[in-house]
Amino acid sequence: MAISLSLTVNGKPVTAEVEPHTLLVQFLREQLRLTGTHVGCDTAQCGACTVHLNGRAIKSCNQLAVQCEGMAVTTIEGLAAAAGGTDGNGTLHPMQAAFRECHGLQCGFCTPGMVMSAAALAAEKPDLTEADVRVGLDGNLCRCTGYHNIVKAVLEGAEGMRTGAAATSTAA
Repeated sequence: MAISLSLTVNGKPVTAEVEPHTLLVQFLREQLRLTGTHVGCDTAQCGACTVHLNGRAIKSCNQLAVQCEGMAVTTIEGLAAAAGGTDGNGTLHPMQAAFRECHGLQCGFCTPGMVMSAAALAAEKPDLTEADVRVGLDGNLCRCTGYHNIVKAVLEGAEGMRTGAAATSTAA
């Protein structure tokens, strides 16, 4: 028996029919085709599925879509727009730009979840230290890096968010 669901995703109202057991990550990926939110472990251990729910970072693999009724979800695809940028024109959120500039990624699978967690962490605590970043990203796993560049990227992204640094363009 499908249930009607209404929420805001990346600043746009969405109404859809979902099965009661549909996870938020499934809804985002399969029904809305927002595939930047990854499924890594299905047990809320890796953080690849991290999105913002009403501004708070959550792991969407253990959140039922119906629990998000009336709420606002921001995915990696909508992060730049949520920060005042514009979607689809190559503008990046300061945290995304920092991950690119500091090479805070390798294969990229964990990157959307890392960026979403890092942006929420920096919004909550603007004056981050390296120790804050390491503790704050404890629930996000990367199987490729030694985390050095990720921590560096989060600190640089937090600085960009704090100072209101303009998001940068991906255009060459």
